[in-house]
Amino acid sequence: MKITGYELFFVEPRWLFLRVDTDEGVSGWGEPVVEGKAHTTAKAVEEMFDHLLGQDPARIEEHWQMLAKGGFYRGGPVLSSALAGIDQALWDIAGKTHGVPVHQLLGGHVRDRVRIYGWLYGETPEELAESAAGQVAKGLTAVKMNPCAQLEPLATPAAIAAIVDRVTAVREAIGPDRDLALDFHGRFSGAMSRRVLPFLEPLLPMFVEEPVLPEFTRDLGEVVRATSIPIATGERLFSRWDFRDVLGDGIAVAQPDISHAGGISETRRIAAMAEAYDVLVAPHCPLGPIALAASLQLDFAIPNFLIQEQSLGIGYGDSSGLLGYLADSSPFEVKDGYIDRLTGPGLGIEIDETVIRKAAEKGHRWRNPVWRNTDGSLASW
Repeated sequence: MKITGYELFFVEPRWLFLRVDTDEGVSGWGEPVVEGKAHTTAKAVEEMFDHLLGQDPARIEEHWQMLAKGGFYRGGPVLSSALAGIDQALWDIAGKTHGVPVHQLLGGHVRDRVRIYGWLYGETPEELAESAAGQVAKGLTAVKMNPCAQLEPLATPAAIAAIVDRVTAVREAIGPDRDLALDFHGRFSGAMSRRVLPFLEPLLPMFVEEPVLPEFTRDLGEVVRATSIPIATGERLFSRWDFRDVLGDGIAVAQPDISHAGGISETRRIAAMAEAYDVLVAPHCPLGPIALAASLQLDFAIPNFLIQEQSLGIGYGDSSGLLGYLADSSPFEVKDGYIDRLTGPGLGIEIDETVIRKAAEKGHRWRNPVWRNTDGSLASW
């Protein structure tokens, strides 16, 4: 079998899909995107196919090594994400060729279903509590929220009290039998995180995500030692080398993104490293159906999996934004807060190419918001 071609599709709300074709009629799908830099990532994919055209798609590890290390410049979000989407597509081809789901090629499943969580939206405690009640009504057993919007580097006591009030309202809405995770989104300085986290400890969050920006991950150990709340990070780390230092800092949860951290191949290696440090894995995935399917395939195969993020109703569109690109949405059916093991070949989903082609005619130029502090300086989104 030889790789004969590829196509890229820019589809709303902010996604980039890749189809890789072979001379035996088997095609694989991947999702190589950096949100807000989709067109830049697409160019990196195009350059990488200078190596891949005419090659055997089954040599996944050889292609990964060549694309990751064959150039003088390595890593970073763009190159790692371009590689990630290609890697997903090659695993999809491999599974379809052998007629088995990808997790079977990774050693078989170690669990029968994957727990997921849903995002909450709203600004006031009342709005967040209502959103939480809605997610519980859907059968979810875990939710996640941002406890604040734009935040000053060292916020006032009133701002801190407002954060605690929002989290308290959600905890009261979901009760003690369900989990609540918090995403600081890198909006907190290290000092601010250490100040706020003790006030949140009585509410027993499942974890707090990105308490500092990725450039300060070397300081995570100080945050970990300042609180009993499990600390999570990793959506802006792109390789096992990026994770090497933070795994030893005492984090509880690693969150590699399968569309950013080198695909299924590298994310599996990150998970294996994390296991050696007693660190759980909760893959980051606010993306489309291909990235979610690839994440689920990994989740079924790794022993230290915790919970899966997913973009159904994530806030920039209803569920059709993800499910509408599938010919059959049943693989993503949620039952009691879980998705059952995907059994179809490859990534376990069937893409509706007609819908994707029509969406790609419109495309997108999504950019993340830009926030400012009260003095006009740049704030972290």
